Amino acid sequence: MAISVGDKIPDTKLVKATPDGPQPVQSADYFAGKRVALFSVPGAFTPTCSAKHLPGFVEKAADLKAKGIDEIACTAVNDAFVMGAWNKSGGSEDVTMLADGNADFAEAVGLTMDGSGFGMGKRGQRFSMVVNDGVVEQLNVEAPGDFKVSSAEHMLSQL
Repeated sequence: MAISVGDKIPDTKLVKATPDGPQPVQSADYFAGKRVALFSVPGAFTPTCSAKHLPGFVEKAADLKAKGIDEIACTAVNDAFVMGAWNKSGGSEDVTMLADGNADFAEAVGLTMDGSGFGMGKRGQRFSMVVNDGVVEQLNVEAPGDFKVSSAEHMLSQL
């Protein structure tokens, strides 16, 4: 069952991509005590993710922070090295990359998809959420193949 507004973020291991290399983090610790705009993409360097999803959050980072967001984070079922490289190529210091290499977080929030038809295996769905001190305040899950409600622009309209 998928996570819902009002639910606490499940505690799973993620890996934060940093300039000093991968740093393991527990999701419960990462989301505690701050308001985080989190977005999930099916894969780093994939077309919609690279052309629209990540750039939207990079461009709207200041606007999101002006509306009370403390941190912006992106997660994908990729390793921390890929997430770090993607952030270097198209992201910014305003976006924290959280690698979910084994899909533990995606499974725990109940938002996985089967990308086997594209040779991608199990992935996280495209979604966004605002997490306030570990609790889901807002949740936007895309229909398969869509990119509408998980965008930075849509999130800004809800804040």
